[in-house]
Amino acid sequence: MKKTSWFIAALALALAGSLAQAAGGKVKVTPLGTMEGEFCSLDRAMIFEDPDGTRILYDAGRSVAGADDPRLGKIDVILVSHMHGDHLGNAHIKAPNSGTCGKPDVSESALPNSNTVNIALAKKAKIVTGSEMPPFFANRLKANGGDPKDSILVRFGASLKLGGVTIATVPALHSNGLDPDYIGGELGKSMKEAGIAGDVGLATGYVLKFSNGLVAYLSGDTGITAEQDKVVHGYYKAKLAVMNIGDTFTTGPSEAAYVINSLVKPAAVIVSHANQPSTEGGKLIPGSRTAKFIKAVKVPVHIPLSGKTMEFDGKAKCVAGC
Repeated sequence: MKKTSWFIAALALALAGSLAQAAGGKVKVTPLGTMEGEFCSLDRAMIFEDPDGTRILYDAGRSVAGADDPRLGKIDVILVSHMHGDHLGNAHIKAPNSGTCGKPDVSESALPNSNTVNIALAKKAKIVTGSEMPPFFANRLKANGGDPKDSILVRFGASLKLGGVTIATVPALHSNGLDPDYIGGELGKSMKEAGIAGDVGLATGYVLKFSNGLVAYLSGDTGITAEQDKVVHGYYKAKLAVMNIGDTFTTGPSEAAYVINSLVKPAAVIVSHANQPSTEGGKLIPGSRTAKFIKAVKVPVHIPLSGKTMEFDGKAKCVAGC
């Protein structure tokens, strides 16, 4: 065999081996909540790690203890579903286990940047959002010495591949006003006095396709939408869902169960955004929204216990940590 042919054959084998390894790899999901080993009222944040090592932080909110939180590690991408303080992070805990599960101590202010921007600056991570949110992040990054190009737009119907993960955005039915505290100055003061927020377009959900074939739907804060059937299920064919169940502000347990059972139809779901303590000592609290959701859903439901990593194969079967 000629040297050139040998090299091409070796390269092909190496590539095939790499693809096979990625296909057989596991996606790691690590919740970053306020209290270790629990699922608490303000818990939103999760890290998704692709088999190739790409790490995505979803909705840092108030439960990540700032950019120095040792639980973060390397972060490549940050996703923000919308600009409300419990997702963007107008404040945050000083450290895990600050306060209680029902009332975490979130007295550390992150204004005027937000917890999200501070983490992005420290980790040199890209912030990927849809709608009209990217200019806000670009401006905050630039004002703090970061690169405004690290704020990346992916509007509905589009997708972007970063590392081994393809990121697409889908509609979320929810309000998305920017708190005047982020705007500041006389304009921010006047808006606050008038009780209005800055319009940054529609809230956003995400669909992530990982290198092992797993497709995950991150609902953000949303009500019931037709797109959950036609787009998330029909087009993207999501197998894992992260579903909000908080009620009043988003879908409640029964509405969220309808989304899972009749619209998205995933193979498994991670519950999110319960707006109340859901566990005590790591065990499900009977009668909680999470308990009601689990009872109503037809597929396996995984509770995001803070700090406990779950691992999923390409078909959304949890193979470790659940």
